[in-house]
Parts: sequence; C-alpha cells; structure tokens
Amino acid sequence: MLREIPAVRQIKGEPDRRWFSSIEADLLVWHVWDTSNIITGFQFTYDKSRAEKVVTWQQTVDGLQHMTVDDGEQRPGKPKSTPILVTSVSFDPWHVCGLFLRISADLPREIRNRVCAALISGQGNL
Repeated sequence: MLREIPAVRQIKGEPDRRWFSSIEADLLVWHVWDTSNIITGFQFTYDKSRAEKVVTWQQTVDGLQHMTVDDGEQRPGKPKSTPILVTSVSFDPWHVCGLFLRISADLPREIRNRVCAALISGQGNL
C-alpha cells in the first residue's frame, strides 16, 4: 500500500508536493492548496523491483508521458551511472490503473480519481 512520506521538501514558487511510497511504486503529486485543491500534476513510478517505469501527467502538458528508468547499472566494467528516463515502448493504461488502484486504497479520493482518469485517458506519448 502507498503510504505518505511526511515532511516532503517544498520548492518555493512551485506547487506543493506530496509523496506516497511502497515497495513496488511511488507517487508524487503536485497541487495547489486553495479552495479548489487543484492537482496540477503527478508522477507514478511502478515496477520498482524489475524494469522501473514512470508515468507523468502535468496539467500544462497535453497528455501522459510514459518512460522507462535506465538505472545506470547496465555498463559492464564501469561504475554505475546516474539513473535517467528513456522512451518506453509499451503502455497498458488499464493494467497500470489497476495496479495503482490496488495499492492506493488509503489515498485521498481526489488523488485516486485524478490519477486514474489521467491513466485511462490514453493520450500522450504512449
């Protein structure tokens, strides 16, 4: 289950962020806390123990971005490099939304709804 990480560092001038984490996934949510409580973006990282992937949604960008994490360890005989995001070839929105729903039962409803709506929209570089 995703659990909230307390006291996440906030960056002045950016929307507030919340971080939820589990063994298999992480969710970062950016939001504006006012009377409307608008979620402005999220980044959902899943399959952390295998071939880690990331889905990013931002209110200001049209659609989702789905990437794979290159962990920097696939360089025989060389030291580990910094992990980077690279283009991913496949994305099953229903599978990822199902995974997210399975591990997010304790999250606020507005976060669960926004993430799933974006995931199943199927729009972006998918």
